[in-house]
Amino acid sequence: MANTISSRTIRFTGLSGFDTESIVEQLMEAEKVKVTKVQKEKQLLLWRQELYNDLNKDFANFIINTRKAFGITTTTSTGTLISKSYKSLSWVKKATSSNTSVATVSATSSAYDGTYKVNVKQLAEGVSLASANEITNVDENGKILDKDGNPLTELKFTIYDGQVDKEGKLIGFNIEVSNDNGITMQDVVNKINSSGANVKASYDSTNKRFFLQTKGTGESAQIKIEASQENEEIVDNFINGLNLTYSGKQVKATDLSDGLKGQNAIIDFNGAQGMTYSSNTITVNGITMNLTGTGEFTVTVGTDVDGIYEKIKNFVDEYNKLVDKASQLLTQKRYYNYEPLTDEQKKEMSEKEIELWEEKAKSGLLRNDNIISSTMQKIRTALYDKFNGAYDLISQIGITTEKYSSGSAGGKLTIDEEKLKKAISENPEAVMDLLFADGNSTEEKGIVTRIYDNLIDGMEDIIEKAGTGNNASLYRQVKSTILIDFVTRLGSRSYLDKSILDYEDKIDELNQKLLQKEEYYYSKFSSLETYISQMNSQSSWLSSLFSGSGY
Repeated sequence: MANTISSRTIRFTGLSGFDTESIVEQLMEAEKVKVTKVQKEKQLLLWRQELYNDLNKDFANFIINTRKAFGITTTTSTGTLISKSYKSLSWVKKATSSNTSVATVSATSSAYDGTYKVNVKQLAEGVSLASANEITNVDENGKILDKDGNPLTELKFTIYDGQVDKEGKLIGFNIEVSNDNGITMQDVVNKINSSGANVKASYDSTNKRFFLQTKGTGESAQIKIEASQENEEIVDNFINGLNLTYSGKQVKATDLSDGLKGQNAIIDFNGAQGMTYSSNTITVNGITMNLTGTGEFTVTVGTDVDGIYEKIKNFVDEYNKLVDKASQLLTQKRYYNYEPLTDEQKKEMSEKEIELWEEKAKSGLLRNDNIISSTMQKIRTALYDKFNGAYDLISQIGITTEKYSSGSAGGKLTIDEEKLKKAISENPEAVMDLLFADGNSTEEKGIVTRIYDNLIDGMEDIIEKAGTGNNASLYRQVKSTILIDFVTRLGSRSYLDKSILDYEDKIDELNQKLLQKEEYYYSKFSSLETYISQMNSQSSWLSSLFSGSGY
């Protein structure tokens, strides 16, 4: 979009003695006032859009960061956020193990306080095979040799890892390796690892040792190798040459054709005997045990009052910062004498002077803004709507709001530490429900959930008003569908975007009119210069005429 006027016309002015360029320039300065006014109005909209986007980014970061701090969402290795139930949070209860060499422990909020006796009789294990001695059927180049000592050019077998199909039949993974110049141990390793089987193979070429193990543990984890009748002798010779052992016993091809299985963990838990698990990470009644050895230990579970209090206090501190930001925007003084600067004005000022001027010019642009005011008002109201639980108001657990002052966002939270810790100690489950419960109605939703929901509603309103800026991916972390209405209903163009485009069109239109006006002025002065030139010629002719006649 054009914001300045220009002309390609080459003019020769001032021939009559007039400084036409200066005169037209002065006349055009008065005409440019209209364009400058619209440009300033456009800049104010851009600044408002920027302020909206900054606040919305703060809303989003508050939700994302506090969710992570609470453990309500976790991040996967690929960066994906996964929601978790508040009942599975590990910081509500404090669990200790009397013997960390046997197990380390943690507990979720669903675990009951008390002492639990555990006896680990057996750890879960997978199948782990290794060459006890150097492999005998491999040459110095790592190529596999057949029974006659010649390089093996083809090897085919099927490996089973314990996975079954819908009918309960074992799923086989075909391994086929071939090379006319001879196949190597690394070729076999690569084929096994890329087959999709839940096993891991490796080869130590320095020590000529082969390793093969299941990725999982428990009786369902197994290694079974079969070969067709025509390949059986070749495969048997290959396997037997690997000198494999499992749990200290030698493993032959016949053992692998029958299959080797892992073992389950076996524990006695507080009187319940012979409980079996396929993994060494076991969860019983909200208590998670990471088994590392066999033997007896005791788990002690109690409410982590201080830990819960700190989590709540940190949330309140971050929430109050957000309220302060909103209040500042709603109450900032508007300095109407500080308008957006033109390019010409900026040339006469230092960077610091421009920064200070624009700080004043931006102040108050969202003063008493309806969207922000409405969002914060809804949160204030939601804080005191009753909850359907053992505690139905946050004031019962020692959390209240500061006294509301006119013109501010209001709703800052204060904590009575003694009262909150007492509530946590007496009924931690009820405190957690009051804060984090989810449901379809307001009465079923906890206070933190309500704050999040109202902030997200406010974010959606701001997005419709001011767009997403560069924060679309951030907003989707808050709510994956947050931009659907914005895209489908508004075509990803906010109301401010549309207004800004209207201003740009108006600026283009005014610039075009300025260009036409400038051409008009030059045309008039050109005519004037022509007329004056003609008058001067006639005057010279008359002077010479009278001078020659002797008068």
